Amino acid sequence: MEDCRSPDSSSEECTVLEARPPKAATCPTHAGKVLEWYCTGCECAVCEVCVSGDHDDHPTLLLSEALQQQRAHLEERLGAAQSRLPQISQAVGSLREILHMLSSQRASIEEDISGSFQELHQALQLRQSVLMMELQITYTLKHQVLEAQLEALLQGEESISSSCAQAEAALGGEACQARMGSERGLGEVLGELASQGLPFQPEENDQLDLLMETQGLKKCIHNLGTIVTTSAVASQSEVTGEGLEQCIVGRPAAVTILTRDKVGGACKTGNAILSAEVYTPDGSVADGEIFDHKNGTYDFVYTVAKEGDFSLAVRLYDQHVTGSPFRLKVTLPPDPEGAKRRGKSPGTSSRRRTSRRTGSTLGTPRRRTNPIEDDLIYRIGTKGRNKGEFTNLQGVAACSGRILIADSNNQCVQIFSNEGEFKSRFGVRGRSPGQLQRPTGVAVHPNGDIIIADYDNKWVSIFSSEGKFKTKLGSGRLMGPKGVSVDQNGHVIVVDNKACTVFIFQPTGKLVTKFGNRGNGDKQFAGPHFAAVNNNNEIIVTDFHNHSVKVFSPEGELVLRFGSNGEGNGQFNAPTGVAVDVNGNIIVADWGNSRIQVFDGSGSFLSYINTSADPLYGPQGLALTSDGHVVVADSGNHCFKVYRYLQ
Repeated sequence: MEDCRSPDSSSEECTVLEARPPKAATCPTHAGKVLEWYCTGCECAVCEVCVSGDHDDHPTLLLSEALQQQRAHLEERLGAAQSRLPQISQAVGSLREILHMLSSQRASIEEDISGSFQELHQALQLRQSVLMMELQITYTLKHQVLEAQLEALLQGEESISSSCAQAEAALGGEACQARMGSERGLGEVLGELASQGLPFQPEENDQLDLLMETQGLKKCIHNLGTIVTTSAVASQSEVTGEGLEQCIVGRPAAVTILTRDKVGGACKTGNAILSAEVYTPDGSVADGEIFDHKNGTYDFVYTVAKEGDFSLAVRLYDQHVTGSPFRLKVTLPPDPEGAKRRGKSPGTSSRRRTSRRTGSTLGTPRRRTNPIEDDLIYRIGTKGRNKGEFTNLQGVAACSGRILIADSNNQCVQIFSNEGEFKSRFGVRGRSPGQLQRPTGVAVHPNGDIIIADYDNKWVSIFSSEGKFKTKLGSGRLMGPKGVSVDQNGHVIVVDNKACTVFIFQPTGKLVTKFGNRGNGDKQFAGPHFAAVNNNNEIIVTDFHNHSVKVFSPEGELVLRFGSNGEGNGQFNAPTGVAVDVNGNIIVADWGNSRIQVFDGSGSFLSYINTSADPLYGPQGLALTSDGHVVVADSGNHCFKVYRYLQ
């Protein structure tokens, strides 16, 4: 047969020859016998003679079937391998994001370290100048006193020496009547000089010592700052505790989070970035707190306001821990009467029988019966991630005809007009300066800047009125900022929910003062949430787990405390948002009781805002609009509501 690729062959003949099927392979052992069988034991093709001979007791099948099985097996393996590609791609994307965030965090911390040490250097230089000035002043004062004393003694010495010389000269001459007058005068001068009071004792001393306690400072500098991190990963960490599967309405429940590293070893240090929430398919409804025991374990304590089937999600570095989300059953208390009371929605007939104030704040306010109709003017929002939609909205601010909402789980701030018209939104998720991870509080500075508390980033971000990032403050000091406000001096007040401390900063970031720690005392907090400032520049703070509201002076001294745990007038089940009207009355969002209460400036209960027609569900931040209405973040219903309010 001629090769179709020879120069003498036509292209047509070549095409015909190339289209012929491949010639069947023959057996190398038995000439002329086609290999049409396959020995699965020996994994080779054989002919029919081989099958009845050397491979007689081996399992065999037709070669065509073996080829089909091999192809099917290869396709299966191909599908299995290809199915891993999306997982790998997702993992690669996640790791690249983590690497990007890690680099951003490093750059941010480098900036913080440089800034902190620059501030310390400036403080040391200033202290050096002060000490040098103090030394010069002290030296000059002492030197002047001693110089004046020395001058007086030298003048006295000179006068006495001169007069004595004159007296000795007179005594050396012959006594005569003519010199009696002058000698008498000279004697009087000598008498005066001998009796004059000269400063013989030193009127100052030579002490100029420096007391410089450098050892303690050197030790502080040696221990100044630390890089905080953990090796914890979500895939190895676990959650335990009774609150993992069930809890009772209105009663605190808790779970414990055990963090572990990539090989399952227990982490021994704290400061991991954790988040936890209890939610239904409609969204987040329960508020809680994470407590860091600094040994690799954490407690999440939460309270749910109504019964039903919920989910409990626990995330470590934005990744679900093992088993998360968990199914959670929330039941009513066993006491039927208690269950009936807790099951009553806010704004029922008992609430309508309460009174509410008019404009007077002097003496006992005039009161009238609440109308049956609801005070709701409008509501804006549903669950979602688009404009005008929310997922776990938290803080509220209102200023100059605008309403600002901190949309926590959507990592943004949305802005509306007083009439509820959407205006704009800003915010990019992330852990770098200018990005938002979990915005919880929002306030507006008198200069128009927007101040945002970022709970997970552990700092407060400041943006222009148009949403352009300007700076951040509190980095390295704050543990979990929840609410923010601005006092009459333009200082930024930050309620640190985790540290149970109120910080007061200048807008530049300089700390003015701080007060409070964990506990149930007058100057202590248990999960404080939001703050407001009254006309006396006093700071009003809601103390969530202590079920009270506390008023402090600008210096942090307690002025007033009111409220207790319960459902009656003036009682709270975990207060959250707070605002103050022009008359000094205090408006409080009662989270666990899903209502809004109004108090006078002395903490006496005045009224409810009627919400019965469209009940609140876990209200968070609230504020007074520029046209005098109350706006509240209804977190459980994924909306904000605006109510009539008579001032």
